[in-house]
Amino acid sequence: MLLVVSQAILMTGSSLLVSTSALVGRDLSERALLATIPLGLQYLAMTLTATPASLLMQRIGRGRGFMLAALIGMSGAATATWSVLNGHYLGFCGASALLGSFNGFGQFYRFAAAEAVESDLQSRAISWVLAGGIAAGFLGPNIASWTRDLLPVAFAGSYAVLGTLYVISLTTAALLTIPRPGEAVRRSSGRPLAEILAQPRFVLAVAAAAVGYGTMNLVMVATPLAMQAGGYGFSDTAFVIQWHVLAMFVPSFFTGNLIRRLGVLPVLAAGALLELSAAAINLSGGSAWHYWTALVCLGGGWNFLFVGGTTLLTQVHEPEERAKCQAFNDVVVFGTVTLTALGSGMLYDGVGWHWMNLGATVPVAAVLLGVATVRLRERASAMATS
Repeated sequence: MLLVVSQAILMTGSSLLVSTSALVGRDLSERALLATIPLGLQYLAMTLTATPASLLMQRIGRGRGFMLAALIGMSGAATATWSVLNGHYLGFCGASALLGSFNGFGQFYRFAAAEAVESDLQSRAISWVLAGGIAAGFLGPNIASWTRDLLPVAFAGSYAVLGTLYVISLTTAALLTIPRPGEAVRRSSGRPLAEILAQPRFVLAVAAAAVGYGTMNLVMVATPLAMQAGGYGFSDTAFVIQWHVLAMFVPSFFTGNLIRRLGVLPVLAAGALLELSAAAINLSGGSAWHYWTALVCLGGGWNFLFVGGTTLLTQVHEPEERAKCQAFNDVVVFGTVTLTALGSGMLYDGVGWHWMNLGATVPVAAVLLGVATVRLRERASAMATS
């Protein structure tokens, strides 16, 4: 439950940053071209932090690592507050990088949950921790709205309150009792990463999470643009996005149980089919119902692919290989998220809504093919040994 609270704070902060960063960047830089650079720096810092964060926590333990992350987040929030109050754009860019580094550590909450329980409960633990993200759909944008004018300059109060949330993260991290890896695990690095990468299940785990998250992000970011072009108001767009966020996290209450009962491969296949369905619905029409249904399917598909991919990753490495495998996974996953976040608007302007959705089906179909291939290979291997 401490990790659930930590995940809720992580996602609430991320949602607040997405809601405010571009607006603050535009006001501080006075140039629309520079408005989204702080948000891009946040994603970049999150990606670059993944490897050192994972390796550090292998040595010092999850609790101490998450405490360090909370201190980084508090520093970032304080710097952001000062920068907004003093009209300092470069300071805000630096603050965004610090906040991204906190997020880079925080992405390991789901792995910490898997390590805190027995192996047969790992999928449920991962799923429940991600369910903490439900809070983000409501708290992040609302906190930004409620605290917008708390201090003399717009949104300075939002970042001050964000710092308070990170104090709570520091407290939850201090209360964690996940044992630090043993001496043997800390000293050994296990198999070379190239050898681990040769496992089809490892490749599938990383690909499922990266493609699921990247495709979701690509289409989600472009949806408000498509709805605006279709003549819909912001209230319609907000309604669709809110239901999308709910569809992302509500399935976490049962995804873990589905994995335990059916296995991880069927859940990955279901996630891929849901994301393909989202593209098909977007291609079939432009009514409000089409956008709503597509983004609900997209959110559910993300959940199955991300939880399933994370669960599968925990099954294909030894304890001493945990740090580098998790680091490699998150660099690929959140590197993909960074690229799709930065490129979604350009793709929408360049090729249009129709071709963007059509193109998104290619990597998702490849994941579905990968699931089928691994399933067939494992079935053939089982028959050969019997």
